[in-house]
Amino acid sequence: QVQLAESGGGLVQPGGSLRLSCAASERSILNKDALGWFRQAPGKEREVVAAISWLGGSTVYTDSVKGRFTISRDNAKDAVYLQMNDLTPADTGVYYCNTARAYYANADVGSWPWSEYWGQGTQVPVSS
Repeated sequence: QVQLAESGGGLVQPGGSLRLSCAASERSILNKDALGWFRQAPGKEREVVAAISWLGGSTVYTDSVKGRFTISRDNAKDAVYLQMNDLTPADTGVYYCNTARAYYANADVGSWPWSEYWGQGTQVPVSS
């Protein structure tokens, strides 16, 4: 059964903004040291976009979204968010959230031990 549910996606024009949210079927699911957002563009492999530590003090972003995307989390609400600004067609894809047991500051974020369980994702088509 799907444990993660992403929402907030939708058709957006270049230059627009969206705020994605991730919720879980059980409160304990997102109670992990690190949370992340991924995306999968059509015909491409899924890639990590951003990750955040438990208290939100540490974040990491893929180069293509730095300065435009902001990951945040609200542990009281058991939620993780991705604010996406100044969207471009290259940002098009299905966006997913995921969890990792720890925040590995000295390792490539894509190599972290992310959960093997994924939600359905939320679609973000960026087009005029």
